[in-house]
Amino acid sequence: MRIGVLGGTGPAGRSLAARLASVGFEVVIGSRSLERAIETRDALLERWQGRELALDAADNAGAAAADAIVVATPWDGAVSTARGVSDQLRGKTVVSMANALARVGGEFQALVPPRGSVAAALQAALPESSVAAALHHVPAKELGELDHPVESDVLICSDHPPATKWVADVVGRIPGLRPLDAGELTNAAPIEAFTAVLLQLNTRYKTRVAVRLTGIDDAG
Repeated sequence: MRIGVLGGTGPAGRSLAARLASVGFEVVIGSRSLERAIETRDALLERWQGRELALDAADNAGAAAADAIVVATPWDGAVSTARGVSDQLRGKTVVSMANALARVGGEFQALVPPRGSVAAALQAALPESSVAAALHHVPAKELGELDHPVESDVLICSDHPPATKWVADVVGRIPGLRPLDAGELTNAAPIEAFTAVLLQLNTRYKTRVAVRLTGIDDAG
């Protein structure tokens, strides 16, 4: 399985790329700049020498040729980036992990993007793709620390059950992450917005919080 990460040079994208490669996936780090993608890949390979990380580098068009795609760009560039490679994304699962947020004074505030969520806006821009919203609440720094498991539940929303299952299968291979089916794509709006609360907690308590829900049987 080859996974392309659009915007793979940012903190979330490169951390996810490294973590996916660490559990056996082939990952293509995508960027508007091929040179920046190559620099990011080389830095990850140097940092994690001794690990067999199957990391490649490409521009976003090259990354979009992978079997499935994660859009890890900042939220306000997600739709335009995806539209630029929409032909390559046709018929594929596309994972949206962006949160529409702004910092106003000392507070993080959730914004309301077109269609109510970044994921819904991506689905509207990619009608022939299966968009799933996931990975919004996983701390990027911890995700990129491959020597340590990252503990978090991952809420997955999609209008396409096969896309939900695919994301759950991928997430389930990462130690410490538990995939949870959170319903249809309309639920992406509150999931994305809740990230503002988590960031505010991080600031107030000088930590990095993640989401863990009780009352759900892990076997279910």
